[in-house]
Amino acid sequence: MLRNAIAEKTVETVRMNRCRFFRHAMVALVPAAAISLGLGNVLAQTPPPPAPPAVSTPTPPAPAPSATPAPAQPATPAPGASSPAAPGTPPATAETPATPPPAAAPVQTADPFGEQITLTPKTVVVMSGNANWDAAFETLIDSFKALSALLDKQGIKPAGNSMIVYTATDDTGFTYLAEIPVEQEPKNLAKDMSMGKSPEGKALKFVHRGSYDNMDNTYEAITNHLDDKKLEAKDTFIEEYITDPLKTAEDKLVINVYVPLK
Repeated sequence: MLRNAIAEKTVETVRMNRCRFFRHAMVALVPAAAISLGLGNVLAQTPPPPAPPAVSTPTPPAPAPSATPAPAQPATPAPGASSPAAPGTPPATAETPATPPPAAAPVQTADPFGEQITLTPKTVVVMSGNANWDAAFETLIDSFKALSALLDKQGIKPAGNSMIVYTATDDTGFTYLAEIPVEQEPKNLAKDMSMGKSPEGKALKFVHRGSYDNMDNTYEAITNHLDDKKLEAKDTFIEEYITDPLKTAEDKLVINVYVPLK
């Protein structure tokens, strides 16, 4: 069965209101000065008609002793206001802006989907087998292990990526060919092993990333693509394991899927 997973995300928006309070302090100083005024003697009264009184020049008041005024208390600055620098203090430098966050890593470009290619045949050592879907990946891994052990024992290095060619499928299982490209023919092949050529010809290339169990989603997308493009595929398909299936975690697999066209 093919399964589709739909993920939903909910984003919550949180708004916060901020209030600012300002306080102002004012100090008023009122100086007081005492002024002494001297008055002259008043002229004696004369018999009426009275003469206008003589005006005497007032004595100027003595200057009040000079007192050093107390320094005025500075008003408390409002929040956020800059305080004046003390004498001799160098002017404050402008506040260094916050370091900008590092640039985000580039987003991986989507893999080509349905790219038309031409497969080139390679010399391969082949192991045939069959499996049911419930233990499909484990069975394929066992075939790759057997082929790798044969090559390691004879000191032969693979000349390409491991491949699986599906030759027939049904609801319960499938038959397949596990293939590893080589440049020299190994000896002493087991009874279910042989030498051969990998598939060739025109095909469409698709990329799967993730576990083998999740490949049903990839194959569903492939089927839809073929229907949309009205393309007719052959009764086989190939999986090329770009990551080594014997050393890579299953959920980190990268597999190219090739669909040969009629």
